[in-house]
Amino acid sequence: MKSSELGLSAMYRILKKAGADRVSDESADELRRVLEEIATTIAKSAVDMSNHAGRKTIRGEDVKLASKTFIK
Repeated sequence: MKSSELGLSAMYRILKKAGADRVSDESADELRRVLEEIATTIAKSAVDMSNHAGRKTIRGEDVKLASKTFIK
């Protein structure tokens, strides 16, 4: 089993906060997998933006721009 950067309990809380009455272990695990995939994509894009700007430090604006395709 692959180690995860995100806690499973946080996934239960997110799903509950979204209105779920009950949350299966499978749904919490799948949400974690999907969110990690999206986060990795955003992080890579933010790193590319920072490098393109000639910076080694990732700024909030890099992450914000990189996440535009995922957030309305």
